[in-house]
Amino acid sequence: MPEENVPSGSMAWEAAATSEARSARGALVRAWLMPLALALVAALFIRGFVFQAFRIPTESMERNLLVGDFVLVSKLHYGPRLPISIGLPFTDWRLDGVELPPRRLPGFRDVRRGDVIVFNYPAERGPIDRRTHYIKRVIAGPGDSLRIVDKVPYVNGIGQPLGPQMQQRWIAYTRPGAVMPLERIQALGVRWLTSAGRAHSRIAFEGTEAMAAEVASWEEVSAVEPLVEHGDPAHGLRIFPEGSGFGRDRYGPLYVPAAGDTLHLSKRTWPVYRDLITRFEGHDARLLPNGRIEIDGHPTDRYVVRQDYFFVMGDNRDDSSDSRVWGFVPMDHIVGKAVLIYFSWDAERQAPRFDRIFQRVE
Repeated sequence: MPEENVPSGSMAWEAAATSEARSARGALVRAWLMPLALALVAALFIRGFVFQAFRIPTESMERNLLVGDFVLVSKLHYGPRLPISIGLPFTDWRLDGVELPPRRLPGFRDVRRGDVIVFNYPAERGPIDRRTHYIKRVIAGPGDSLRIVDKVPYVNGIGQPLGPQMQQRWIAYTRPGAVMPLERIQALGVRWLTSAGRAHSRIAFEGTEAMAAEVASWEEVSAVEPLVEHGDPAHGLRIFPEGSGFGRDRYGPLYVPAAGDTLHLSKRTWPVYRDLITRFEGHDARLLPNGRIEIDGHPTDRYVVRQDYFFVMGDNRDDSSDSRVWGFVPMDHIVGKAVLIYFSWDAERQAPRFDRIFQRVE
């Protein structure tokens, strides 16, 4: 018997059904892709020009910012910085050797003394916007003169005391015959505690000014004073500028350069301004054997500064690597102002810190 042929009408119907199914799948894909693409563009825009989220990894800003705090950083305050390197967002991939000049859109105010800022680590190499992010507090700004006397920063001659949640190291002395109540000190929540002297007559601890005042009020205690570090730090950190003889607790005087300043260059000032001229402002400069400075092949004793600079410190003054160690923060390294703690995770308790969520960064 001859083989039956499939009716041509049936073939047309199946082809039409397949086409409709493909069209439906295409419409479904388009319906999903368009919102996802718009969401990605919006996320990139917000991250690049409005807010960026960061997690606090170290104790250098305690007790204002704790390890595990997640903070929002506003790029609108000082103006969003345009991309410097070209790469894939949210990845480490970038085009090697391609680095655009730093540019910033207008912001609604300048960086102020006391602001908590996020910036790219100035001592690192590579494109500015690919360097490690640090968070510190601005202690002195462009045009300020800074000096630290027994842990207290003086800006233009005016003392800048510890804020309520800032902390440093203190030393408590016991009265003759008294025993220091170590458990009571620990109960205050101090993280660092050590004793010295006969019968633990001297106790060093890390805490806020309010904690120090509480300890000083105890009957067993004769006095509580800031624990001042003399000379170079015992933990081996270098001090900026090299060879200055400054210490972390007795520092300066040091002038913070401003855009348009004319710096007077000499063998003595070269360690202060070397990185500013060579690394941050891109000149070929060196100290000549005769003590003069050569910039771009021309001997000179002056240099006009192109951008503003800042001196920053951590709120946990004795547990912070900051401008006392590696120097100034250039304006083009600043990402933005920390404004809000939007979440906080306590790794020790493996639980959120609900009381910190939506706190402003002061």
